Amino acid sequence: MLLIASFYFYMNWQPEFGLLLAGAGVITWGGARLIEYYADKPILAKRILSTTIIILIAALFTFKYLSFFADEVFGFLVRYGLAMDVPHFEILLPVGISFFTFQALGYIIDVRRSTIRAEKSLLTVLLFLAFFPQLVAGPIERAKDLLPQFKSRHIFDFSHLMAGLEMMALGYFMKLCVAESLSPYVDRVYDNLAVYSGLDILLATFFFCFQIFSDFGGYSLIAIGAARCMGFRLTQNFRQPYLATSVRDFWRRWHVSLSRWLSDYVYIPLGGNRVRPARHYFNIFITLFLSGVWHGADYTFFAWGAYHGSLQAAQAAWHKKSRFHLPKNLFTTILKILMTFFLVLLGRVFFRSGSIGDSMIAFRKIFTEHDSFHPGSKILFFERILMIVILMAIECRHEWIESRLGLPSGSLTAARSERSIYRSAFFLTFIILLIVLFGNFNTSPFIYFNF
Repeated sequence: MLLIASFYFYMNWQPEFGLLLAGAGVITWGGARLIEYYADKPILAKRILSTTIIILIAALFTFKYLSFFADEVFGFLVRYGLAMDVPHFEILLPVGISFFTFQALGYIIDVRRSTIRAEKSLLTVLLFLAFFPQLVAGPIERAKDLLPQFKSRHIFDFSHLMAGLEMMALGYFMKLCVAESLSPYVDRVYDNLAVYSGLDILLATFFFCFQIFSDFGGYSLIAIGAARCMGFRLTQNFRQPYLATSVRDFWRRWHVSLSRWLSDYVYIPLGGNRVRPARHYFNIFITLFLSGVWHGADYTFFAWGAYHGSLQAAQAAWHKKSRFHLPKNLFTTILKILMTFFLVLLGRVFFRSGSIGDSMIAFRKIFTEHDSFHPGSKILFFERILMIVILMAIECRHEWIESRLGLPSGSLTAARSERSIYRSAFFLTFIILLIVLFGNFNTSPFIYFNF
């Protein structure tokens, strides 16, 4: 039933893409079975792994990157007088293709590493890739974590239901009250950068930081909460990212499932930090750069990935060579959080801009033009600030409770099942009241559906 429901859910966007998802599942299942069958023949198993990876990446490249690179190649030829009459084509991007492709790649690589056994049931592998709560926008799950849950018997548990409802309610608050209230101002400024001042662009970028966190983080909470209601536990994808004290710490808290995937399947195989310093910094840079490439076929995403790769490589070099360290106290912690947030904010200019040229306009104005400021309606402005304050208050509360209880960052969600029914009911009532009072129900699609 879960498999049928998952494919029905996915095919509501574009029915024919159900065939793509099913094809990816069959290739992943067959490749893993062959890799395990020929485990005693390493060369053959490696060839099967390489072939399976190439097929999966080729499908991702075709749908997500082919149009971009074709346009760039033909544009290059035109600039050098080699014009060709080639029709422009657009390929519709299947929803969530980056997520289920990376999930499939992680599974077959883990089988090759003997981390897990190849799953015998094709239907189970299909469900692993198509599980509807996290199919279209993650989190990117590991086979060792999710596959055993499909084989376990799930019985109704009221604590799981309440924990799931809490997460879903908070996710809807983040989407409807925060992201949707901020997006009109962000869109208005970034669609007309030439007519706005640096202060306006800085405010829009500040708002965008919380818009994208609330949009993507909100969906992740809805997905995790829906799975929890059914008794499944998914990876916490966000762990109070804007309370990070360094860029490296930010990536431990932001899009956690992607960060772990890149670490395990890119950074560590490249040598991680077990190599010469220069190679170590390169490994950091290329891993974060690939994060940008994963997000989309556009130079703005490439620049965003390169920006974060450069920041984190510079931080690694600083910690390795510098003897200067700030003392640990509340003041320096707040200072580190603000510095990290500002660096992340600057990177968001690349992420939100329509082109590199727009990014350069935004940066120039942010640092040189402060002659006017147009925050819009005062009522809407203070409402947006209020939503951000409430969101950060919830984030700070989670961070404080986890610190007090000695829990890893982001673990409070897992501990919610231990709450009393009264506290859960109060939290749900509070969040639902906020949604009713401040929610914008003329919503746009979740941003990460495009990735």
